[in-house]
Amino acid sequence: MARHWETTALLLCDLQNDFIHPNGAYARGGQSAPEIAALPARIRPLMDALRATGGLVVATQFTLVPGRGGEPLISPHLKQMRPFLGRGDFAPGSWGNATIDELRPVDVAVEKVAYSAFYMSRLEWVLRKLGVTRLLTCGIVTNGGVASTVREAHVRDIETIVLEDGCAAFSPQTHSTAIDALRPVGRVATIQEMIAEIEAA
Repeated sequence: MARHWETTALLLCDLQNDFIHPNGAYARGGQSAPEIAALPARIRPLMDALRATGGLVVATQFTLVPGRGGEPLISPHLKQMRPFLGRGDFAPGSWGNATIDELRPVDVAVEKVAYSAFYMSRLEWVLRKLGVTRLLTCGIVTNGGVASTVREAHVRDIETIVLEDGCAAFSPQTHSTAIDALRPVGRVATIQEMIAEIEAA
């Protein structure tokens, strides 16, 4: 069946400076993984190929909204897991909140406040308005933001392809387990497979 790539979007889940950059909040907190650091360079060729067909690039941006006195509103479970997060990290409009340079520019950026990019965000509204009916989903972490977003896309009848080598977690085993759990939800493919399909169109 012929594909209409102009109705496809590459969804970059949380590939932001504060998560990935050596000067970002997670690196400062001692939280990094080589598999995560390798993602932008691996994803970029697919991003360029999709754009050449008229497809779009949509980035989600995990955001810590400033509360009283400027202290970020952090859910208790996240604060327990990542106690180093503090004032200014993932702040709206900040350098840390932005998509990492290697994957810019993006066509649309959507702030998110929880694991799922659909929770209390404008993502679904934007996708519908842009005529996007299919997502190629990549980013971090596989077992968190990626998995939650893919499952919510599924219940909204948005076709979703998970890019197995375009996602990562803080351990290869966690990543692999999460990918296997998503196979009943939608197709799992590699970046090169998707590039080949674009080039064959």
